[in-house]
Amino acid sequence: MAGSKLDPIDRHILAELQADGRMTNVELAKRVGISAPPCLRRVRTLEESGYIKGYHADVDARELGFEVQVFAMVRLQSQAEADLSAFEARCRAWPLVRECHMLNGEIDFILKCVAPDLSTFQSFLTAELTAADNVASVKTSLVIRCAKDEPGLPFDVLEARLSKTA
Repeated sequence: MAGSKLDPIDRHILAELQADGRMTNVELAKRVGISAPPCLRRVRTLEESGYIKGYHADVDARELGFEVQVFAMVRLQSQAEADLSAFEARCRAWPLVRECHMLNGEIDFILKCVAPDLSTFQSFLTAELTAADNVASVKTSLVIRCAKDEPGLPFDVLEARLSKTA
């Protein structure tokens, strides 16, 4: 298991930073029970090793005028690797597409899209997404409300799992 490569202090550092990436190194060190210099070294090592991919602000989309969120289920005509990669590259270039996940089953990709209004999303849908090469069909679902949006990982589940294997 990948998480078992980290010691409990490293996992605690990750959990704390995931909850609050803006805390100072001194505060982080206090929370994980070590002094500041080794805490900073551990954070740098976690960053360099790829466990920490970045630090981000949790921006309120509605406050910035993005009133529409849509999930688009996309089926492609061809699932050849070159075609899948080409579609992924196109998704990375579309600003309204915030997430793109390849799926197993009838749907090839699910896209999480945001837009300031329904007409902007409709223009994207008809002029870009459905018109894209290799797109066979697109089904969309408009988000009415979000019941849970919790980024990151459940570190308590990881710790429970690791304690069973120890």
